[in-house]
Amino acid sequence: MALSIATWNINSVRLRMPLVEHFLKTFSPDILCLQETKCPNDQFPSKPLKALGYEHIVMHGQKGYHGVATVSRLPLTELVERRDYCGVGDARHVSVLFHHRGKSIRLHNFYVPAGGDEPDRTINVKFGHKLDFIEEMKLLHAEAEAGISSILVGDLNIAPLEHDVWSHKQLLKIVSHTPIETEGLIEVMTKGAWVDLMRRKVPETEKLYTWWSYRSADWQAANKGRRLDHIWSSADLEPHLSNIAVIREARGWERPSDHVPVIAEFDF
Repeated sequence: MALSIATWNINSVRLRMPLVEHFLKTFSPDILCLQETKCPNDQFPSKPLKALGYEHIVMHGQKGYHGVATVSRLPLTELVERRDYCGVGDARHVSVLFHHRGKSIRLHNFYVPAGGDEPDRTINVKFGHKLDFIEEMKLLHAEAEAGISSILVGDLNIAPLEHDVWSHKQLLKIVSHTPIETEGLIEVMTKGAWVDLMRRKVPETEKLYTWWSYRSADWQAANKGRRLDHIWSSADLEPHLSNIAVIREARGWERPSDHVPVIAEFDF
C-alpha cells in the first residue's frame, strides 16, 4: 500500500474548513499537515475531519496566530513533540510518530516565521526571530532517533533555490529569498541530512511554486510565485518517493489560502 502525506498552509482552518474537506475528499492523502491554523486547540474543527475518516488529530494551536495540526487516517502514537522554538511561546511545530508497513516514521510539521518586510534584524525584530528560528532548526537531524525514519513538512517561508522564485535577481533583497535566509535553510538541510523531496521530482532548473500573493490582481496570469512550502525526508525514504504533486488549482478555489497543498507519495 502506498503512503501519501500532504502539507498546506491553510491561513485559518475554521475559515477554510470547506476547502480542507474538498481537498480531502478529492485527493485523500493518508496524512494532512496544516499550518497557520489560527485556532486554539479546544476550538479546532475536529468533527468534520473525523467524519471523513481522519480520526487521529494532533494540534499545537493558539488564538488568532500561527498554529499547526496533523490529521491522519493512520494511528499516531503518544510520542508527540511540540517544540517551543526560540522560547517565545509560539505554536509553530508539532511532530508525531507513526508506523506504516514495518517502518517507524517521525513526521515534523513546521510553520517558520514569515519575517516581516525588512530583511534587517537591527530594525526588524520579526526578521531576527526568523533567523534565530532557522538557526535552531540546524540542530534537527533526520537520523536523530535510531531505527526511525523522518519526514519534515511545512511552510518554511523561504524559497531557497534560484528557480523557487519568479525572479531570482529581483527577489534577492526580498524577505523569503535573501541570501542569509536561503543559505540558512540549505544549512538546515545539509547539517540535518535532509533530502529535498520536491526537487528530486522537479529538477532545480525548472520553476516550482507553492505560494502566490494576494496582492496580485491576477495571480495566474502574473505567475509571480515562490516555493515556500517544503517536504523533506531522511535519505532512506528517498528511494520510495513515487510522486510529488503541487495542487496549483487550489489557489483558484473560492476564498483560497495564498498557499496550495503539496502531496508526497511513497511506494511502501
